Amino acid sequence: MSRQTEHVLQQFKDCIPLLEVLTDENRQAIIMLLAQNKVGLNVNTISGHMDLSRPAVSHHLKVLKQSGFITSEKKGVENYYVLTVHKPLEKLKSLITAVEDECK
Repeated sequence: MSRQTEHVLQQFKDCIPLLEVLTDENRQAIIMLLAQNKVGLNVNTISGHMDLSRPAVSHHLKVLKQSGFITSEKKGVENYYVLTVHKPLEKLKSLITAVEDECK
């Protein structure tokens, strides 16, 4: 196996957690909701747009935050969540480019 192939396989492995995060429809909906609201939303507001309990939304926000898709900022007693997809998307784009290069 070539070094390039090994590198691509490692990139696949590195992207598995990101891909797993994106497979959940609720997390997809949260990402799209945050994409439409640049100022940030709190858990109650996000819960109001979904058929999920506040604890369920909080769980999905935690997963999204851990994977780098969102950040939070405390304002008063509430956390406001903002979409920050740059790092995870760069990782996924790098994987796609590597696969394209390997398949040429």
